[in-house]
Amino acid sequence: MFDLLGADRPLAAVLVSLVAAALIRGVGRWAILRESCTFGAGIIKLGLVLSMVPTVLDGGVIESTRLTLIPGVTLHLRADPLGLLFALVASTLWLVTSVYSVGYMRAGRYPHQTGYFANFALCVSATIGLAFAANLLTFFLFYEVLTLATYPLVAHNRTAESRAGARKYLVYTLTAGQALLLAIVWVYSLAPDGEFRPGGMLPAGLPSTTVWGLFGLFVLGVGVKVAIMPLHGWLPVAMVAPTPVSALLHAVAVVKAGAFGILRVVGYVFGLDLLRDIGADTVLATLAAATILFGSLRAFRETHLKRRLAYSTISQLSYIVLGAAVGSVTALAGAMFHIAAHGFMKITLFFCAGAIHTASHRDDVSQLAGIGRQMPITMTAFAFAAAGMAGMPLLPGFISKWNIGLGALSTGQWVWVAVLVTSGLINVSYFFPIVYAAFFRPPHGTVSPERPAMTVPLAATAVAAVLLGVRPDIGVGFYRLAWSAAQSVVGAGIGGSP
Repeated sequence: MFDLLGADRPLAAVLVSLVAAALIRGVGRWAILRESCTFGAGIIKLGLVLSMVPTVLDGGVIESTRLTLIPGVTLHLRADPLGLLFALVASTLWLVTSVYSVGYMRAGRYPHQTGYFANFALCVSATIGLAFAANLLTFFLFYEVLTLATYPLVAHNRTAESRAGARKYLVYTLTAGQALLLAIVWVYSLAPDGEFRPGGMLPAGLPSTTVWGLFGLFVLGVGVKVAIMPLHGWLPVAMVAPTPVSALLHAVAVVKAGAFGILRVVGYVFGLDLLRDIGADTVLATLAAATILFGSLRAFRETHLKRRLAYSTISQLSYIVLGAAVGSVTALAGAMFHIAAHGFMKITLFFCAGAIHTASHRDDVSQLAGIGRQMPITMTAFAFAAAGMAGMPLLPGFISKWNIGLGALSTGQWVWVAVLVTSGLINVSYFFPIVYAAFFRPPHGTVSPERPAMTVPLAATAVAAVLLGVRPDIGVGFYRLAWSAAQSVVGAGIGGSP
């Protein structure tokens, strides 16, 4: 079936969850049909994305038919290595999160589940569209749809706190969207097709003031979603959402969309050489380093488990920004691979947080003594994911950070290696007391038995994370796609470093 779709597979991958959202609304009163639509769409979407991997790894691209709105303005989808990497992460983790969501929502007896699953599908449809966007206009369309579709998920509990958190999220992201729109209109006046190109789309000879103006608008436009300091304020308050939504925000969609946007802007709009010429690469790297350290320190001080994970994400996603700013092949490959590495590790941690809350109604790290003996599968998965986040060898976080560090050293930017090491040590200091207390302190109180509908997904993502760390070059191609994309970006420039 997938072969029959040919070049329209990127479009089909977008549409399948959009259709699922409509079907979920239609059959919402019947839980089994609602969940069947969710699972069916997830399986089909993942199959469509996987079917494109061999072609793209062989050096090809898959482009859907362009939709011309007015002469010179088109919507265009293309599967290239970077976009396919992001789409592969999103489609894989959406399917796993769908299984987890059923267990979580049923266990908590949450209301409004039809709207939850429908908006969940709409978010993933927008994420896949964002991944496959071939030009800036298409990117912006799906970027804003993702913002709007996520709002009701953040506000799902419909309490005063959740509504306030959702409003803050919307104010931040919609304001950033206006900056992004202004930047895109400006770029179209300089490069009329707005097509993403490895090495950059902007014409040569632009005044430095123009480049700086565009750079500032783009960093604001995508920097809010990736939570670069001081644009991060919306993310911790959005943790009032149900835990599967938090997992979606951090590992699959919103903040990961911001990180992906940084990579697109740096490598496919400006190009590394243009940013180096005006010193913008150093500015971006400095912002990333400050965010890495700030997020790590703030996570260390936070005692609420989900909020600690939120500040961890603020820190971890700026590894991607730092790798993009360093700009060597190795650093870029590490940054791009971190999309997958962080995705599998962070979604495991949020799944564990949700399982702990469901079984014990505990949300503070001070309450987790002995819980590893009561919930051994959950806390073992948590321990592996936490070790990966800290950059322990044989786990995927080590591979991405190692490559970013090697890339920084190869370009003489040793200071960023010091930032990576310092952040890793702080990660150890705020994750491993949780693990130690969970397994080596006596439990207090009782907890409900671990639920298979929740423990199976979190165990699966933990195992996948370990496999990504031990053999990142096997499987569906996350690591090879990252290197392919990095080589195309640096190779298209005139001064790329190895």
